[in-house]
Amino acid sequence: MTNKKYDLITYGRSSIDLYSQNIGADFVDIKGFDAFVGGSPLNIAVGCSRLGLNPALLTGVGEDKVGDFIIEFLKKEKVETSFIPRVRGARSSAVVLGIEPPDRFPLVYYRDNCADSQITIDDVVAAKVSQCGLLEISGTALNIEPTRSSAFFAAEIAVENEIPVVLDLDFRADQWHDLRAFGITTRALLPKVRIALGTEEEILAATLSDATQVSIKHQQISAPEITGDINKSIEKILSLGVEYLLVKRGSEGVTIFDSKGKKQDVPGFPVKIFNILGAGDAFASGFIYGYLKGWDMYKSCRMGNASGAQVVLKSGCANFMPYLDESMKFIEEHGGF
Repeated sequence: MTNKKYDLITYGRSSIDLYSQNIGADFVDIKGFDAFVGGSPLNIAVGCSRLGLNPALLTGVGEDKVGDFIIEFLKKEKVETSFIPRVRGARSSAVVLGIEPPDRFPLVYYRDNCADSQITIDDVVAAKVSQCGLLEISGTALNIEPTRSSAFFAAEIAVENEIPVVLDLDFRADQWHDLRAFGITTRALLPKVRIALGTEEEILAATLSDATQVSIKHQQISAPEITGDINKSIEKILSLGVEYLLVKRGSEGVTIFDSKGKKQDVPGFPVKIFNILGAGDAFASGFIYGYLKGWDMYKSCRMGNASGAQVVLKSGCANFMPYLDESMKFIEEHGGF
């Protein structure tokens, strides 16, 4: 564990998430929704807090009741909220999700003029990044100004203070004016990143040269189909200075690639999927917990896999992140580390 004021700061999205109550129903037949909270950095912060870390979240919410909803939840979860500005003239963002297991999860974002895209350089200064043990950044935070420049500034501070930067690629195709811009911007940040993580599709998106490589079916924004040479994409990311690249492969687990050319597979925990959204964020929280505890990469990823496997059994993201005792019991019951 660190001796910093905060074990980690997560940077980027936050939202109210409305999840279908009618499991298996086509989107047009949904009769009601359950209200949760979400956004990758928020989910990761909550997951880390439940595992026993001391996280802070740097995001933005509007001067609205949705902002109240998000902040109140975070306070109950013991996530530091003092770095979350109330952005006048902007709205807290929202997500609406259909749940059609095992493989259809249509997703609609409401992020026009959203508050978490208005994080400024002054907000980063106020967050005192130099006082944290790790900085985690969401790729969606790079899609627009001013949050893009602010993310680069936060990473710059972290590197200057020898604080590891973790980048969750977090590719959301409909949040970019040009799909190729995701890769261009991400690759500019990667030289400041120690650990990058993403699905195979997100890694391909980070090296995208042609927008026709991307196909989104059934409005599954979080799970696009992307063609390309995954090995070349991995090599390109590592060539930019990343020390570790973690490739998330769902129930198959994670593959660790390092800058020295070593590859290591970390098996997952196969379970019956109820809802995939939030699994990657759960993985990140479990992995970060292990990493900050000083565990090796294999054991840290195994912890991440356990967190992800538990969340896909549930209907939401942050609200269902596992506690430490739950994860340890789950791992013990499923073969151990």
